[in-house]
Amino acid sequence: MVWNVPNGLTLARVLLIPLFLFFLYSEHPLFGILALAIFAIAAATDAVDGYLARSRAQTTRFGKFMDPIADKILVMAALVSFVELGELPGIPVIAILAREFLVTGLRILAVGQGVEIPASPLGKIKTMSHVALVLVILIGRHFGLGANGPELKMGFLYLAVLLAFVSGGEYFWRARAVFTER
Repeated sequence: MVWNVPNGLTLARVLLIPLFLFFLYSEHPLFGILALAIFAIAAATDAVDGYLARSRAQTTRFGKFMDPIADKILVMAALVSFVELGELPGIPVIAILAREFLVTGLRILAVGQGVEIPASPLGKIKTMSHVALVLVILIGRHFGLGANGPELKMGFLYLAVLLAFVSGGEYFWRARAVFTER
C-alpha cells in the first residue's frame, strides 16, 4: 500500500521544503528561527519514517524511491541557498552535489541490471553530517556560534565533503559489478 504513515511523512518532508526556503530567505529574525525549526522537523521525519516503515512492515517501492530523494532535495536546497546567501563557498557544495548525482546515477544503472543497492551505514552517517552542517549554519545565523564560529562551520562543511566522498566511494566499490560487460 503506497499511502501509509511513513510515506506520508516522506511527502510532508518534501512539502516543508518551500516553507523552509520562504522563512530562510525572509529578513525577519523570527522567520530565521522558524526556518531552523522547520528544517529540524523535516530532517527528523527521515528517521521517523524509516523506523515506522521497518517496524510496521510498511516499506514500499514508493518509499524506497522517494525517501532518499526527499532527503537530497531538503539538504541540497539548504546548501545551495547557503551559497547564495554567502554562508558557504560554492566548490565544496558542488562536490557534495556531484556525489549525490553520481550515486543516484549508479543506483539507476544498478536497477536497470536488476540489482538493488541499499543505503549503507556510511551513507546514513554522511546524511547526518549534511543535516548537522545545515543545523550549525542555521543556528549560527540566528544565535551565533561564538568566536570560533567560522572555523566550526568550515569544520562541519569539510567533514560533510569528506563523508560524501568516502561514502560515495563505498557505494561504487560495493556496486562495481554493475560496470562489468556481459
